[in-house]
Amino acid sequence: MARQSPIMPLAFQAKQNLDLPVETNADRLPAYLLEQERVVGAMLDAKKLTPLGPGLFRYNVTSFKVFQLEVNPVVSIGVETTEGKLRMHATDSELDGLGLVDDFELSLDATLEATPRGLEGVALLGVTVSQPPLLKLIPRQVLESTGQSILNGILLGIKARVRQQLLGDFSKWCKE
Repeated sequence: MARQSPIMPLAFQAKQNLDLPVETNADRLPAYLLEQERVVGAMLDAKKLTPLGPGLFRYNVTSFKVFQLEVNPVVSIGVETTEGKLRMHATDSELDGLGLVDDFELSLDATLEATPRGLEGVALLGVTVSQPPLLKLIPRQVLESTGQSILNGILLGIKARVRQQLLGDFSKWCKE
């Protein structure tokens, strides 16, 4: 009798680097990065961010469609700051929208560091999930490449937000 191989979960990841020169007040960046709620709110969409306590936030990731299914990830993010460096990591995640998916796991590991030139950062975002029953007919490679494209899009959106909103908020903070 042949043994059935276990179904391998879908897995995809994306990585983005950030090198952002800051012309004015770069020496104040380490102090600014200590303002966790402010910095995380400027990096992500503050309207979708809920502070849960010191160094802990809940974030409703922008919903998106995967093959006509609306997907709504929600992630709990732990934030640690040391002088000149902010680190964010996923502590918990859940997924609404793909039907019964109980093994969704989102990983996030991101750092933002103040340097004499400005800000440098790296973000790794990954997802592991079983193939939802509604998408069983779609080949695994298609789902994984689609997932990777979605994660890249999320990271590029955050990178653009950091370039615009975070720098704008930093400038405002310096004037306060």
